[in-house]
Amino acid sequence: MTRSSIPFFLAVLSVPALAQKAAPAPEIAVAEREYYHVSALPEPAGATLEVSGLEMMPDGKLAVSTRRGEIWMAANPDNAAPQWSRWAHGLHEPLGISWNDGWMWATQRPEVTRMKDTDGDGKADLFETVGGAWGINGDYHEYCFGSRPDKEGAIWNVTCLTGSGASRSLFRGWAVRVFPDGRSVPVACGIRSPGGIGFAPDGECFYTDNQGPWNGSSSLKHLKPGSFQGNPTGNNSFEIAAQKGFSTGELKGRPVESQSGTRIEAGRQLIETFVPPAVVLPHDILGHSPTGMCYDLSGKFGPFKGQLFVGEQTFSLLQRVFLEKVNGVWQGAAFHFLSGFGSGNIATLMTPDGVLYTGGSDRGWGAKGGKPFALERVAWSGRMPFEIHEMRARPDGFELTFTKPIDPKSAEDPTNYIASSWTYIYQGGYGSPQVDKTSVRIVSATPGADGKSVRLKLDPMTKGHVHAINATGLRDGEGNALLHPAGYYTLNEIPH
Repeated sequence: MTRSSIPFFLAVLSVPALAQKAAPAPEIAVAEREYYHVSALPEPAGATLEVSGLEMMPDGKLAVSTRRGEIWMAANPDNAAPQWSRWAHGLHEPLGISWNDGWMWATQRPEVTRMKDTDGDGKADLFETVGGAWGINGDYHEYCFGSRPDKEGAIWNVTCLTGSGASRSLFRGWAVRVFPDGRSVPVACGIRSPGGIGFAPDGECFYTDNQGPWNGSSSLKHLKPGSFQGNPTGNNSFEIAAQKGFSTGELKGRPVESQSGTRIEAGRQLIETFVPPAVVLPHDILGHSPTGMCYDLSGKFGPFKGQLFVGEQTFSLLQRVFLEKVNGVWQGAAFHFLSGFGSGNIATLMTPDGVLYTGGSDRGWGAKGGKPFALERVAWSGRMPFEIHEMRARPDGFELTFTKPIDPKSAEDPTNYIASSWTYIYQGGYGSPQVDKTSVRIVSATPGADGKSVRLKLDPMTKGHVHAINATGLRDGEGNALLHPAGYYTLNEIPH
């Protein structure tokens, strides 16, 4: 059996060799710890802490949901020995928790639930179903990931397909918004296998989707209301919903049938509501299975305030993403950030104090970290890493900014940069190799007057391609190389 015929989350169990391709070299992993300290939180005695959701409580406790259906509370989570207590159990694989309006909200496989401890004994005793229009049938892959509340208090939920490649339950491969009053409103279709969901600071919703049918590579996608996300498998729910009297909400009708063997750009031209991946996370380069995400709004997590951090399950990593909107479409660049976590990261949480918590498990999927589950804390050491800070598209190339002043002589030498671009086949088969590869010439490199940027003129710029820029020859003012020299930009639109 070839790998392309195996469902994705099972296939990763057999690829330990590929793990070395996506993870930074060991010496880079050691260097990363100079800037970001990673410490493991001891788990509760006798518990299987397969982390599936994280939330910081008003009293300073860290709430941790698990794939086993429990919610634990850790008092003093920054302490070497946090005090644990089990707050709830008996849930159906919650993948996303949040605290709002005096309730704990959780997205379970079949529904959004809210819970409360009414008698103050430290255990939830009131459980209420809020809503959830999607169906389940017992298939292993019918996961459902939930967001934190949006500005209207609604939870956004993204549902996995049945068996990763079919849709045998209502609204499988859809996004459904559940309001506090119980309304369930479908907002998007075309999803395959999400791994996490969250909001940008401006309230726009994004989710991660995994490589597989109609997904040439894993990616971060913009959940625009009324959109088609590219995978037509779940479109049968338009007919099922009509038969059962369910509303399809923000979606006005079934999208035009996708054409296999083309490219994403062709899909956009054919299907009016098609929203392309905002940021492709190149398969085998940045990982295999992106998961939960969080933004740093604190400014206390190093130089990346306003940027997004994305978990990676298979390779036990965190990646960093810079987003921008060009011609009304979201796109941006992805970078390696931090490696060497204990298990497969699923959930992430950034606190107002600039501490990032992440955790997960390897059950059913496999993970490079080697542990069956883990919960870890990441804090900035205060030292400034030399990194590409932002990578912005320009009409004829890219503008790169950096976290530290750069050496102008190395910055202005075009031979210190390597550029290439490629795309993926948009097809019903499993994933895609890199195709339409293009050698990109660095025409010129012009350092900025600010001393921390460079303008790269490229030939050609190809709409719809991932553009990789590797600045291996660039040095900072002290002669140091970049910690992570490569950025991968998804060029959905070329600026006017």
